[in-house]
Amino acid sequence: MKQVVEHQSDVLVIGSGAAGLTLALHLAEKSKVILLSKGPLSEGSTYYAQGGIASVFDEGDTIESHVSDTLVAGADLCDKDVVTYTAQNARSAMEWLIKCGVAFDKEETDGDASSAPYHLTREGGHSHRRILHAADATGKEVQVTLEDQAKLHPNITVLERYNAVDLITSRKLNRPGNRVLGAYVWNRNQEQVETIKARFVALATGGSSKVYQYTSNPDIASGDGIAMAWRSGCRVANMEFNQFHPTCLYHADARNFLLTEALRGEGAYLRRPDGTRFMPEFDERAELAPRDIVARAIDFEMKRLGADCVYLDITHKPADFIIKHFPTIYKRCLSLGIDITKNPIPVVPAAHYTCGGVMTDLHGQTDLNGLYAIGEVAYTGLHGANRLASNSLLECLVFARAAAEDIESQLQKIPFPGDLPAWDESKVSNSDEEVVIAHNWHELRLFMWDYVGIVRSDKRLERALRRCQLLQGEIQEYYSNFHVSNNLLELRNLVQVAELIIRCAMERKESRGLHYNIDHPHRLETPSPTILIPD
Repeated sequence: MKQVVEHQSDVLVIGSGAAGLTLALHLAEKSKVILLSKGPLSEGSTYYAQGGIASVFDEGDTIESHVSDTLVAGADLCDKDVVTYTAQNARSAMEWLIKCGVAFDKEETDGDASSAPYHLTREGGHSHRRILHAADATGKEVQVTLEDQAKLHPNITVLERYNAVDLITSRKLNRPGNRVLGAYVWNRNQEQVETIKARFVALATGGSSKVYQYTSNPDIASGDGIAMAWRSGCRVANMEFNQFHPTCLYHADARNFLLTEALRGEGAYLRRPDGTRFMPEFDERAELAPRDIVARAIDFEMKRLGADCVYLDITHKPADFIIKHFPTIYKRCLSLGIDITKNPIPVVPAAHYTCGGVMTDLHGQTDLNGLYAIGEVAYTGLHGANRLASNSLLECLVFARAAAEDIESQLQKIPFPGDLPAWDESKVSNSDEEVVIAHNWHELRLFMWDYVGIVRSDKRLERALRRCQLLQGEIQEYYSNFHVSNNLLELRNLVQVAELIIRCAMERKESRGLHYNIDHPHRLETPSPTILIPD
């Protein structure tokens, strides 16, 4: 019989990307923190983020302009107060990163390099150059820097290769109140469920783009935090707005490799297979239009032409400029036989970012007392119907600090939870039917891509919901009868998130931002968020 394992901490942070690491580091000065990572510490979306982080550093730029650009990209569905709060706190968040040791690129200068201004790039939807970056591997620079600090901090305990299974709440245990008490977690190394008792829990689990067949995200993006919060009684909002990045590398040996927005920001053109440009025909901003417009244009051209891909071309820029600004992309493409200084790059859209999520306030607090959600897992109101490029890492940093301040203000008031029941595995058995999980996984991602993708219709959504509900029944039966596994946990969460995406999409009777329904092609005059409330 396996030993019952219970951990205890002031704060449990589930997720180890920019949001989770930032929160843990801010909290660790005054509290004990357990940081849970589903895989290796760096295996999250932050590590692979290329472009950069938006913040007003240029004298000709203003916070008001950053706010305006965000509202325009969000298609009139952003919460202006939240957007303003984020833009106002952006610079201090960047200065904290710089203090931590993150090395953003600077302008070349003949004088003292340390006093040189930061090199700011521009991306689609931005009216100014305001993107701080570390070449084309900003996320890696942020992730590695914060990781190193977290590993060295005596008040942070890092648990790698742990999946969160479900939140433990007072309501589920028939205790008074409505508060999170901790979580059950799957130790992948020991293949057993353990208990973590905590006064506060923060979800920093990222998005759910793995629900789609084609995605730029790493394998961990399975919507775990959204599904767990929903099962614990938290509202979710705007799940219909899943951003499809316009430009993922189209190559059999390069699954998930993203080509940063900054390529287009620095002048790259999108071309049809015959070499002609097409974006000026869709939007006056051409390649610098927001991502939803660019992704739909590519999707339209590929379907119209029967083409497998389109091409991103920056060969008209000097070779040394390309290699300096995009070294990661240059090396990766060259390893696949594509010299981006001489050849256009084959690209296709792919699911990239979840704009909706668990509803929170300005401190990251959810509907469940003591439970916070930060970063892509959350719906704060910042992104509206479409996320402006390079606002994602910014949201992680700004709201992690806000959540840390809110948690610190309550630390002395909230006692540790009492005894928590151990996970009950007495009535389940091992399964030799992994093929069932694999089949359901493939079926889910395929019908989500076909029916709930870049372009939707009422009939496609109805079909998707029927299939989703059938899968839910099968998976719940499987979950109830067999020992948990990594694949089963992720599939259970993905099917739950798929249902939330479909239900939100069915409720929105218009086309706006990332949600385009051919049966409702026009915008409503008075839009509002799509909010789902658990039973």
